[in-house]
Amino acid sequence: MSTELGTAEGTDTRELVHFVTQQTRFTLVNNILQHPEQLPSMYELEALNPSVSDATVYKHIQKLIDAGIVEEVALDDDRRRQGYPWKFYGLTEAGRAFLEEHNLLAAEETLQRIYETISDKPEKMIKYEDAPRPTDA
Repeated sequence: MSTELGTAEGTDTRELVHFVTQQTRFTLVNNILQHPEQLPSMYELEALNPSVSDATVYKHIQKLIDAGIVEEVALDDDRRRQGYPWKFYGLTEAGRAFLEEHNLLAAEETLQRIYETISDKPEKMIKYEDAPRPTDA
């Protein structure tokens, strides 16, 4: 797991807070926090953001990865199951520490409770929630 934020040279803390709290990126960070395992698949992130194109979700997750806030975590080959995702997205240790330091994790428990009340999840999303996840994330 990453322990340092990979921000571009010259990026200060204020700029990184602004970067993370941009609406789409902050929504994706919150989607990760509210997920039962805090490791949603790309499909789950896309399903939680129907008003944003799949390409936009992917682009912003990549930006969060590049900044060191989010990491892609892959399931080991021997644990992969056909028809289930094997790549997941979670906060890095440094990303979680940064968010906590700037009071951006305050709603974590509330987000998880809200997620539990979503009643109109697509069947595929429910299936993906039950997919095996990496245990070392």
